[in-house]
Amino acid sequence: MSDAVTLTSPEPGIALITINRPEQRNALSAEVRAGLYAAWDAFETTPDYRIAILTGAGEKAFCAGGDLKEMVETGLQVPPRDMFPVPYDTVQLSKPTIAAVNGVAFAGGWMIAQGCDLCVASRAARFAITEVKVGRSSPWAAPLIHMIPQRIMMEIILTGKPIDAERAYEIGLVNRLAEPGETLEVALELAREVLQGAPQSVRAGRETVMLATQMGRSAALEAARHASEWTYRCEDAQEGPRAFAEKRAPVWTSFD
Repeated sequence: MSDAVTLTSPEPGIALITINRPEQRNALSAEVRAGLYAAWDAFETTPDYRIAILTGAGEKAFCAGGDLKEMVETGLQVPPRDMFPVPYDTVQLSKPTIAAVNGVAFAGGWMIAQGCDLCVASRAARFAITEVKVGRSSPWAAPLIHMIPQRIMMEIILTGKPIDAERAYEIGLVNRLAEPGETLEVALELAREVLQGAPQSVRAGRETVMLATQMGRSAALEAARHASEWTYRCEDAQEGPRAFAEKRAPVWTSFD
């Protein structure tokens, strides 16, 4: 992992992945892409990490998107399938993730924020799918239809105009808003709330949401029941009700 991307653990169970190129608006250069792939792999394979927060260094940019200068220099046409590290797409993950959008999230920046399960945004943040402005395309935006209404998605993609954080929250793209400078703390608060749940229940819950997004009603119900079997059978499924009955905090053990 290079210094373009850092991986730290501000609190037990939480991995903080930071794109550390504020002077380049945290653009997705080759070095940043490699760093993100390495960081996501370390997060997934480290048992102590149960949730990750993805953010950008500085207050101006979460990530300004792909490196256009690099595209010009390489004559990039169709991007290779694995060019960009997108959570749950080109990066295989089984744990929940939060995007902490501290500044602009344009094009590829929107892409990697969209890929995360949850999103916290600074009130100073802006989001845009700007590919139409530079003659590129945004096939990665297809899953957005499951997050926001069709006509709003159409306008965002066809105009390339930015929306502010308030609008992103209003249409359902953002879970929580934060005052400038407090984005990471609000994301940490959200992560702590997720960590309070039983690990296997959180995992099954995440799978249920994704199955419901990808399938029809009957198929999703069947698949979700199957995905939840391990949760019901693990020790935490007994510990939770027992702790409630004994009026104490549960002690979760099923982390894998």
